[in-house]
Amino acid sequence: MIFGIDRLLSDPELLARLKGRRVALVAHPASVTADLTHSIDALIAAGVTISAAFGPQHGMKGDLQDNMMESPDETDPVHGFPVFSLYGEVRRPTGQMMSTFDVVLIDLQDLGCRIYTFITTLLYVLEAAAEHGKEVWVLDRPNPAGRPVEGLTLRPGWESFVGAGPMPMRHGMTLGELGHWFIDHFKLDVAYRVVEMQGYHPDAGPGFGWPLGERAWINPSPNAPNLSMARAYPGTVMVEGATLSEGRGTTRPLELFGAPDIDARAVIAEMKALAPGWVKGCVLRDMWFEPTFHKHVGRLCSGVQIHVEGPHYDHAAFRPWRVQALGFKAIRRLYPEYDLWRDFPYEYAFGKLPIDVINGGPGLREWVDDAGATADDLDAVTVPDEAAWMEERKPFLLY
Repeated sequence: MIFGIDRLLSDPELLARLKGRRVALVAHPASVTADLTHSIDALIAAGVTISAAFGPQHGMKGDLQDNMMESPDETDPVHGFPVFSLYGEVRRPTGQMMSTFDVVLIDLQDLGCRIYTFITTLLYVLEAAAEHGKEVWVLDRPNPAGRPVEGLTLRPGWESFVGAGPMPMRHGMTLGELGHWFIDHFKLDVAYRVVEMQGYHPDAGPGFGWPLGERAWINPSPNAPNLSMARAYPGTVMVEGATLSEGRGTTRPLELFGAPDIDARAVIAEMKALAPGWVKGCVLRDMWFEPTFHKHVGRLCSGVQIHVEGPHYDHAAFRPWRVQALGFKAIRRLYPEYDLWRDFPYEYAFGKLPIDVINGGPGLREWVDDAGATADDLDAVTVPDEAAWMEERKPFLLY
């Protein structure tokens, strides 16, 4: 599998299109070539004039652990060009930032989930480029979550930095493909090019789009340490809106959930009793953990780990959003008065519960809290959303 950055560097015709132009790069630590050279260094070595760079959430260095931890603007210590933060004083590129380049290359490893903010940054860059007459290239990379679609579609009025548009939680597209959808959906007039991958087959095992054994995994954000996390994330990210721990402060963040005051073994049994069809494709294992930071720091937690590797993973059957929804539902059934939902301004969305901001509406939370609601009730709303998105995205799929 050849990623977009490597295709660009090996194609004299593509490189020639950048010659004599000021080029900016949106990148992070996972923006590397096949030999693990950072894309900035590789492009400069290839003769590309890098005039500026942009860092998304977690910064160009990928050093900031949590949400709402902002990165400052800085100067590249090696090459001396400005590095602008798109997760600091601003989320959208300013006119001054846009004046520093002619074409911007976006080389971000995404996780294939609506809430992962790199896709919102892509939209904001496209909108700014349309306004200022700049060209945008996406150097495409795999979606490690693959093609499956899952979750409720974001509802009107629930747009946010973790909700760029009306799509389900697990959208099943690459960043390059999403750029085409954004341009069509928001009617943007912008010069746009995708440097496509070669050999990307998202339905082929064992990696289902991720080249296992061919490419090193580099964290695109501090709590995205491996492929298992990427697979579980469209579900476990919802725990950020709950009082449970999602495993931050452990070595397996966002592959588990738990708390000091639940019985994980009972939770798993209740999940399987409520909707056995929703827990296929993975193995749920009760375990113990003690976070070294974040929620429940220093306290022993009873937890559920979601195993989605090797023989424990069925790509077609695994539905992470439903698995986590079921985890919430089981806890609500076992502990009806449990203080489950956090209340704070999640990703700068004030006056709304984080769980609702994450899901692009209150539907999931209301289903969890409705004692009479069944798995079929949630499917009745979600399945049509998923089917509609699969149809809507078809014209924009490149692979």
